[in-house]
Amino acid sequence: MTTRATCRAIYDSCLDHSAARDPPGESGPEDSVPNGSEFNGQFDQHGDGELDHMNVDTDDRAPAPDTSVPLQTETPNHPQQSRDRPQQSRDRPQQSCDRPQQDGAPFVKRFPSEVAGTPISEMGQNTPGYQALRDDLGPGNIWYPFQSQCDWDFARWAKNRGSSSTAVTELLAINGVVEKLELSYHNMKELNRIIDEEMPGRLKFKCEKICIGGESYDFHFREVIPCIRALFGDPRYSGQLVFAPERHYRDAGCTTQVFGEMYTGKWWWSVQQSLELRKPGATVLPLIISSDKTQLTHFRSKSAYPVYLSIGNIPKDIHSKLTQQAQMLMGYIPATQLKQITNQAARRRALGNLFHSCMRKLLNPIESYGVTGIAMATGDGIWYRCHPILATFIGDYPEQLLITCTYNRKCPKCTVPQGELGTDTRFPLRNFGAAVGAFSLSDGNPTTFQARCHDAGLKPTYHPFWERLPYANIFLLIMPDILHQLHQGVLKHLVRWLAALRSGEIDTRCSRLPPNHNARYFHKGITWLSKLTGKEHKDIARIILGVVVDLSLPGVQSSARLTRAMRALLDFIYLSQYPVHTTQTLNAMDNALCRFHENKDVFIELGVQKHFNLPKLHSLLHYTRSITLFGTADNYNTENSERLHIDLTKNAYRATNFKDKYKQMTTWLERQEAMHQHAAFIEWCNCGHLALSTPLTYPRPNLMLHPFLTIHPSKKGITFGALFNRYGAVDFQDALADFIVQHNYPELSASVAQRRANNTSIPFRKVSVFHRVKFTNRGDTVQKTVDVLHIRPEACNHHGDTIPGRFDTVLVKDGNRFRVAQIRVVFQLPRSVLSSIFLSSRPAPPTDLAYVEWFSPL
Repeated sequence: MTTRATCRAIYDSCLDHSAARDPPGESGPEDSVPNGSEFNGQFDQHGDGELDHMNVDTDDRAPAPDTSVPLQTETPNHPQQSRDRPQQSRDRPQQSCDRPQQDGAPFVKRFPSEVAGTPISEMGQNTPGYQALRDDLGPGNIWYPFQSQCDWDFARWAKNRGSSSTAVTELLAINGVVEKLELSYHNMKELNRIIDEEMPGRLKFKCEKICIGGESYDFHFREVIPCIRALFGDPRYSGQLVFAPERHYRDAGCTTQVFGEMYTGKWWWSVQQSLELRKPGATVLPLIISSDKTQLTHFRSKSAYPVYLSIGNIPKDIHSKLTQQAQMLMGYIPATQLKQITNQAARRRALGNLFHSCMRKLLNPIESYGVTGIAMATGDGIWYRCHPILATFIGDYPEQLLITCTYNRKCPKCTVPQGELGTDTRFPLRNFGAAVGAFSLSDGNPTTFQARCHDAGLKPTYHPFWERLPYANIFLLIMPDILHQLHQGVLKHLVRWLAALRSGEIDTRCSRLPPNHNARYFHKGITWLSKLTGKEHKDIARIILGVVVDLSLPGVQSSARLTRAMRALLDFIYLSQYPVHTTQTLNAMDNALCRFHENKDVFIELGVQKHFNLPKLHSLLHYTRSITLFGTADNYNTENSERLHIDLTKNAYRATNFKDKYKQMTTWLERQEAMHQHAAFIEWCNCGHLALSTPLTYPRPNLMLHPFLTIHPSKKGITFGALFNRYGAVDFQDALADFIVQHNYPELSASVAQRRANNTSIPFRKVSVFHRVKFTNRGDTVQKTVDVLHIRPEACNHHGDTIPGRFDTVLVKDGNRFRVAQIRVVFQLPRSVLSSIFLSSRPAPPTDLAYVEWFSPL
């Protein structure tokens, strides 16, 4: 209900569609960490016996040196130079925190060892990657192997814009095209030869045959160590890589810990301590592996099974940008159904063994290099002793079951019984030692092997790929999945429960919601929708709580418990997506989940759900632990993998002739990577040999939105009568008079100001109006449009159809609070009359104003 209208200066009132809300929760939880039994001692398969238990919460004492483990190198031709190593070692205070270098940055406690993550002094320094290539080319042609910029630009267009090889060849066959453009190739075949033979790319794929059930399948893959070396040594990431773990805090007393990037988590700190005990100076390379089968076509059931690789040394904001190529396709696992095996149980076991056999082939080299280390150089030519260690595995629920060898409708991380999945009781992690002990019997008596696997609650699988990997407790490394567990999981269930409850009322309320720039308008409702995507579930999450408030329930039940349960679940969903967490926000996540479990029985009482034994609902209990160990969940969202499917798998398939597809797909991908590499090199040359990346900084939150108007108004000369009839500004003239008096005489009492306003004459009868107001978030380098406010009356389009008017509701900052209003007019005062209505002794008046109608509180 509106109570009164007023005019406000639009740039001073900070109109906004949504209020910035502080994170829920008040105090942080005790800084609890997994103990040694939860990590389960890792078994060293290299002859040294059992490795140390990975106790995450160890003290900060620097480990004693141990020179018993030699450094391994993959190739014998590392340069031995006499130059001193770069001064990259950092001071590492043991108890105090470094003060932040910028506003909003955390207090940092560095790893106590002074040599952890530092360069290898005896290896010297190579010429940086791009500089070495530039030196080879000399001062001449930077586009080599192409003759000119036009030659390169045409080749880039031909390979990147999706044109078919036949179309490009026919274009080049037109008389005079090659000569006029001075191209070095006459058809697509010659261009491909130049890319394959003369352009440096990343890595070539290999192909091996795998025989199962009397049939052979092609396994296309790349060696993991060269893949890691390519990521670690990419010049585009120079200055961005992180070499040692840190602990971040919000205060100098180190009481509130901050978790963001992987290096701020406790897992990296723990592994670094274990490696430093063996031999100081280790640089951990946390491997981030993701896999998921994807459909290549809508028909004919063509599918592919890609495996992607990245390293945790690269910041997550680079991971999220596909153009940076921080995630690499490592191989295509054969996507076969093994239909020649008629027994379904045997077929399922064979498919699982096929997956683990391929993954074992991919990751086998890190079994030794993870402990002993291998020399690798960054893009700026500095050598480090690197330890590639499997850190996280990303996949949806079926993929998690396949990786951990657990049964369906079970938790892949802990020992919760199936009947307890719907409770908030926390169970211990699966025993990694018992799992390894069971799988070590794979080559022995089958009956004994199956019995041991049954006792461990695992599927009998022949030597899982993680069985011998160092520091890799697979049950701990399974990461939260925001897409499938939250948006496509519990939120999907929530929408289904509401649809079963009051579908007609829910759809009606959705159709009555006013349009909003950041909220999707479901004009027919949401309960009838099917096969919803993750984006559509995100759109539903923005509006669903407002839709169910005061919803009438069957009988005389109040909707309070329903609202509390939904609000708690939505709070958890939004909190889990924070790019930076603290102990307080993690405590708020646990509190929100607890509130949901306290109120969830309302769905059973309403008859829309029989039980809550849902694995995806249970997975929410593991979020806060995973965040404290590996950083925030947004870095491990399978939404990133789904996007990689398009660029690295589906587009590659469309570029083939659908015969011997994997060979063509890998060749296409090698050429695409070569073009991207060369484009990055040319950009580096054109930027004056400057690094493409900037040093890693802590992101500063910018919650203040700034209104922005166009230079010219949307409509000019709108009369006061038109404002009354078309815009609904019924008290426009009175509100404007109030504003003029308040600006000229702010010291007057309310009653005196009202009498003076009644006698104020407005010397004009027309104003210019704006139909849109943009809100921008002004960062350090970019200005991004975050929201748009619409204020327009009813009109007709060029087809003669009536477009209904739209007057958005806003939140107006009034001192330390926000007030709700509906905006009716955004207008501009005529500059010619400003001197006649405002006193010259007062500050200059604002010329851009908004007429709003306030809503009274409920």
